[in-house]
Amino acid sequence: MVHTLNQEEIRPEANPSSKAKKFILWLFVVSSTIMFGGFTSFYIVFAASKGKGHGLVLPDVFLYSTIILLLSSVFLFLAAKAVRKQQVQSQKLFLWLTVAFGAGFGYLQFDAWSALYQTGATLVNNNAAISLIYIISGMHLLHIFAGLLIILNSLWGAYRNVPQATAVYRIEIASIFWHFIDILWIYLYVFLLLNS
Repeated sequence: MVHTLNQEEIRPEANPSSKAKKFILWLFVVSSTIMFGGFTSFYIVFAASKGKGHGLVLPDVFLYSTIILLLSSVFLFLAAKAVRKQQVQSQKLFLWLTVAFGAGFGYLQFDAWSALYQTGATLVNNNAAISLIYIISGMHLLHIFAGLLIILNSLWGAYRNVPQATAVYRIEIASIFWHFIDILWIYLYVFLLLNS
């Protein structure tokens, strides 16, 4: 009897569609970097022409959400280590913690917007720099939701007992995306702090 390999048994890095998915992910990372670079460039141009930044004290909640996001990256790093050591229970725990902290980041972003709104800083106003705070953090939050879906895919694989090579591939994809949006948020938060 001849045994044919299915897609799950082929090492993902040797699978052409997996290589294509990783390439698309890197294209997405580059295009997102360009997009957020455009937002911050517009902010700098606007601030230079008007002689002012957003003029706000950013809510402390933005700092708390930054710490939460950093912790989520630590948990994802630990999950990746657990995957490589085939420690499935640890992998599940750290992936759940990553998801929980990622969702916590999202909640805190909404809390920060509420704090901004209560100070009179609304999305639609006569200062484009204030509007950009909402736009930049909102677009980043969309990236967080996408990242959570990728992490949940890796978590789903842990419960389905996918082959080791597939589990490693999924956690690599999740790690590339999640650590990117983590670094991106740190850049954006520091940028907004320095350009008030």
